[in-house]
Amino acid sequence: QVQLVESGGGLVQAGGSLRLSCAASGRIYSISSMGWYRQAPGKQRELVAAIASGGSTNYADSVKGRFTISRDNAKNTVYLQMASLRPEDTAVYYCNRVFCNGNPTCDYWGQGTQVTVSA
Repeated sequence: QVQLVESGGGLVQAGGSLRLSCAASGRIYSISSMGWYRQAPGKQRELVAAIASGGSTNYADSVKGRFTISRDNAKNTVYLQMASLRPEDTAVYYCNRVFCNGNPTCDYWGQGTQVTVSA
C-alpha cells in the first residue's frame, strides 16, 4: 500500500524557518527520485525541489539557496528545510515522486501540509 504523509507546516513570520517531513510507505518511493511540490491558492502545483535516490538535488530558481531537500532512505522519509521564508512561499506543500510532475497518470497525493508566511 502506497502512502505519503506530509507534516511540519505552520505559520511563520517572514525570514523564519520550517522543516517539512514526508513519510513514504511503499517500495516505489525508496527507489524513486522524490520531490517537494507546492500549490498556492489559484495557482497550479509546482515542483520546487527534487532529490534522486542517490542524493543529487535540484531546485526551482524561486527557492534556490533558501530550501534544502534531503532524504533518509532507511526511514523512507524526505525532508525539506526551508529558511529565509517569504510571504510568496505560502502554499500547501506536498511530496511525491518527480515522475508525478505534470503527469496526469499520477493520481495519488497525500494530504499536504500548509505553510503560511506572514509579512
